[in-house]
Amino acid sequence: MSVREIRLYGDPVLRTVCAPIEEIDDGVRALVDDLVDTVELPGRAGVAAPQIGVAVRAFSYNIDGDIGYVLNPVLTEVRGEPQPTGEGCLSVPGLWHDTPRYPWARVEGIDLDGTAVVLEGEGLLAQALQHETDHLDGMVYLGRLDPETRKLAMRQVRESSWF
Repeated sequence: MSVREIRLYGDPVLRTVCAPIEEIDDGVRALVDDLVDTVELPGRAGVAAPQIGVAVRAFSYNIDGDIGYVLNPVLTEVRGEPQPTGEGCLSVPGLWHDTPRYPWARVEGIDLDGTAVVLEGEGLLAQALQHETDHLDGMVYLGRLDPETRKLAMRQVRESSWF
């Protein structure tokens, strides 16, 4: 379909708790096409539906060339102790901060046929699963930062050319 514009921090849709997808119809199929097209660009590990202005529970991912999507994803399990992990976000361009993330994560959801989907793993996949499900709960990664780092990050946001 098309690569969609990424909504930037400050857009109310990024603070919205997203609704579950109740019915898989042509609109949902078009949304998945757009999410996949949008995540295929270089340097993108994931795109959540609210990042393209749609407040429903869906995201796409692009981890080491493995590209896909999940509808109604739920973060069902994390393992290990949260570790500071370098992280950025398409909705907060130009910022990069250590964010506490679990080293292993599992997400369960469905695909366009209603078939169960399970994504699980460590490293960048675990980080992306946590980051994208946060978006669906109205959380941008800045909210996960320790208070001192968050204060610095918010100053950087206010001073950015895009804010």
